[in-house]
Amino acid sequence: MGVDIFERLYAIFRLPPFDAPRLRAVKKEQKHYHFDWSIVPDDGPRFVNLLASHLLKWVHFQFDTAGRELDLRYFRDVDGREVDFVVIERRQPILMVEAKLTAGPVSPALRYLKERFPACDAYQVHLRGERESVTAEQIHLWTTARFLATLV
Repeated sequence: MGVDIFERLYAIFRLPPFDAPRLRAVKKEQKHYHFDWSIVPDDGPRFVNLLASHLLKWVHFQFDTAGRELDLRYFRDVDGREVDFVVIERRQPILMVEAKLTAGPVSPALRYLKERFPACDAYQVHLRGERESVTAEQIHLWTTARFLATLV
């Protein structure tokens, strides 16, 4: 009940997990994010919260302007693999996003999920660094500025 109050006051929003029948995904745990991501004290969680806010805004924009019924979720399975964000449409993932502070190798969890849904767009977005690339399996390693520009 306590978290519901913060949600009704627009202090936080919650994301349910993405669960597909062929994945051993966590089904009940929700994650919460602050609408005002700037109050998050640590760099890593603040960056993830910033991306969550922008993705939620994009999901709402898609509904308001094009009538698309999208849902923002996250992925975590029983083996501990986690991808920060999964946007679904008609029960299918259309966008996967993993947030990292620095450019680096592709997250194994993002690679795992992309292998199971190869048609889904996948991005690993980093806050620091300018290096950008696309892997053989079509995972985009992009800067935050470039990724956020695609959401407009």
